[in-house]
Amino acid sequence: MKRKTLATAVLLAGLTGVGALPGLALADGGGPEYRHDDRGGHGEHHEDGDDGAVFVQTNKAEGNTIKVYDRDDDGRLSPAGEFETGGLGGFTIGAPGDALASQGSLTFHDGLLFAVNAGSNTLTVFRADGTKLDRLQVIWSHGLLPVSVAVRGNLVYVLNAGGEGSVQGFRLHKDRLSPIEGAHRSLGLHNGNPPAFMTAPAQVEIDPEGDFVLVSTKAANVMFSYEIGRGGELSRHPVISDAGNTPFGFTFDTEDTLLVTESGSNELSRFALESDGELDQIGPSVPNGQQAPCWIQRVGDFFFVANAGSSTISSYKVDDDGKLVLVKAVAADTGGGSIDMTTSDGFLYVQNAAAGNVQGYEVGKDGSLKLVTEVTGLPKFENGIGMEGIAAS
Repeated sequence: MKRKTLATAVLLAGLTGVGALPGLALADGGGPEYRHDDRGGHGEHHEDGDDGAVFVQTNKAEGNTIKVYDRDDDGRLSPAGEFETGGLGGFTIGAPGDALASQGSLTFHDGLLFAVNAGSNTLTVFRADGTKLDRLQVIWSHGLLPVSVAVRGNLVYVLNAGGEGSVQGFRLHKDRLSPIEGAHRSLGLHNGNPPAFMTAPAQVEIDPEGDFVLVSTKAANVMFSYEIGRGGELSRHPVISDAGNTPFGFTFDTEDTLLVTESGSNELSRFALESDGELDQIGPSVPNGQQAPCWIQRVGDFFFVANAGSSTISSYKVDDDGKLVLVKAVAADTGGGSIDMTTSDGFLYVQNAAAGNVQGYEVGKDGSLKLVTEVTGLPKFENGIGMEGIAAS
């Protein structure tokens, strides 16, 4: 596959600046860093259970919060509290249903929960104790409008979507983050702040081997791969590869192959991540006949894609010959504007922005989905802003 230079990728994509809305420009520069205090939670909390928890980010502009749900062994959810992040929710301009236009804005890793505060350019770190969240830190994201966060080991990388777009790396030590020198890299985009939905980058992720940080770009139709140095620093110049028609969410199916949603052509594609960071497509893209497939979540041998435009979930798998196949075009009809997803112990949880709910499905051995729970009362997508971000322990 022919590599692109950054300038070529941006030129081909036709990325143009989008000015910030009056009165809604987000402040640049470093803000205060909040340490552990007791201001993070409110409401009642259930006792710590053995079955796990599901965390939902409300992304409220007046004050971002995380709603926590206790999960029983049948997959059913029950409310267990709401916790303030210490930051503000945010949005992209022209979003059709997902305010942050991203995957991975809320990430759970080794007992810690990481939440982006897009409206205040910060990242919050919580310690999760069952269904209780203890806010440990609020730290500047070193950019504008953080929308996605990836964690592996003691390395954390945040994707900032506003302005030129950037990736910032942090080192995690004793549940605290500190920025890594040499781990801030511009994406060279020409966005305003907030950025337009289509020109905002969508996701940051670390490959399973811990060699590269990858970023999907949507409108540029490319994926950035930054090599990770010994201390977590990033290569100065990324490898830039074609990644289909409007690449959005992605996940790995092996240590060096990944699946990427093509939201512009309503397809899913499989790529090999080469040793130099380049992506090479494996086989043809596989359409699902739905609209706006953007998010992808693996559960066992199956990969579920949320189609925001048709409010459905499609299922895929990789067969024994390494061929990507569509299992069911409509494995579930959510009826509510499906966006981000997470999994816990064989259950799939889907965030429905238009309906303001989360649905939980039991995943069968054949990849079938059976609705087992639904929680309501979450912020619906209205006037360009709504909830986004879901994770589970």
